[in-house]
Amino acid sequence: MHRMQETTGGAAPRHAGAQGPRPAAHKIVVVGGGSTYTPELIDGFARLRDVLPVAELVLVDPSAHRLDLVGGLAKRIFARQGHPGAITTTGDLDAALDGADAVLLQLRVGGQAARMQDETWPLECGCVGQETTGAGGLAKALRTVPVVLDIAERVRSIAPDAWIIDFTNPVGIVTRALLKAGHKAVGLCNVAIGFQRKFAALLGTEPSEVHLGHVGLNHLTWETSVRLGGPRGEDVLPALLAEHADAVAADLHLPRAVLDRLGVVPSYYLRYYYAHDEVVRELRTRPSRAAEVAAMEEQLLAMYGDPALDEKPALLARRGGAYYSEAAVDLAAALLGGGGTSAGGRGAGSPHQVVNAFNNGTLPFLPDDAVIEVQAAVGPTGAAPLPVPALDPLYAGLVAQVTAYEDLALDAALRGGRERVFRALLAHPLIGQYAYADALTDQLIAHNREHLAWA
Repeated sequence: MHRMQETTGGAAPRHAGAQGPRPAAHKIVVVGGGSTYTPELIDGFARLRDVLPVAELVLVDPSAHRLDLVGGLAKRIFARQGHPGAITTTGDLDAALDGADAVLLQLRVGGQAARMQDETWPLECGCVGQETTGAGGLAKALRTVPVVLDIAERVRSIAPDAWIIDFTNPVGIVTRALLKAGHKAVGLCNVAIGFQRKFAALLGTEPSEVHLGHVGLNHLTWETSVRLGGPRGEDVLPALLAEHADAVAADLHLPRAVLDRLGVVPSYYLRYYYAHDEVVRELRTRPSRAAEVAAMEEQLLAMYGDPALDEKPALLARRGGAYYSEAAVDLAAALLGGGGTSAGGRGAGSPHQVVNAFNNGTLPFLPDDAVIEVQAAVGPTGAAPLPVPALDPLYAGLVAQVTAYEDLALDAALRGGRERVFRALLAHPLIGQYAYADALTDQLIAHNREHLAWA
């Protein structure tokens, strides 16, 4: 840990008085603030200051080196855009949480080295190697859930009124852990806002006019409708696919024929299910995404250290997390009483946002405490999923199976043990065979022993 360092973008301290009425400004804490993603988030806070007034933004990270680089750029971004808030960097989580209104989680336990393992050893069994699904996703969940729950308990102790916004993968499992433990938490992913922006561009309209029929689990979703003007507007998905299916399919790396037959738009992650063997062959013959990201992070951190840089670099767009900042600002604003905004392009005043929250009967074939990813009404009391049409059995069956896996995965993350890991792997539709599950269990434990207290 290192001592707290603070600078401002030319602002008075958080609670200093000001002439005339001003909207309440908030203290926001970003855990994992040394991530190379963070400048994207900072840029959003700076641009959208009227949506979510921020008095103090605290970046927390155990790496002093990363904090110095990322925090320095963050301060310059605020200064360039004339943001009146303070940027603070620290390795002391408890000090950071004091007085916090919202806590954003963007952790990677084990760093890129652990991700590299998640994406490689499952391939030895002919299974997809990926950091959020399959065996690699389970490994990430086992490393991550205990750490996140520890952080959440500290939030509950020090800032009990603060909302926790989880962007940490696997978002569905992590959010379910938080909610089942009684924390004020909502999960967030950028898949939906990415589709919204893509569809708006194809349709020649503003993102605020596009309302998605987004349904499923985190990284297992389908766009079943695309309505203009709100949830009761005209569904233009059939026309969009008739005219633009080639472009949409190319983005998803799926044949157009798949979209034609489904009549809906699956998320990119459905390719791991719909074209599993093809993906495995690809992954075996090219550098892993983790290797690409690690190289990119070196470049980004070098850029962040340039004192002349005062905006997010173009290279950051290739890092991932597109539109994360808009989605995060929109969600935080609604949870903190802003009533919904246009930050995510959903229309000023709209309380509807795609989030991860308890099912509570929305999908009747799932338990109430399953965490689903759907449109929800979001406000200071939390996120309440909106009703969705009955889900086609083609999708409902897969959602039910992956929910069962997530239940077993969370049990393994909370209680540990080889047999619980094996059961979760056996239940996952990308694995499913006992010989594979057995071998992958040994591999998972061997590669993650230092992060598993029970191993």
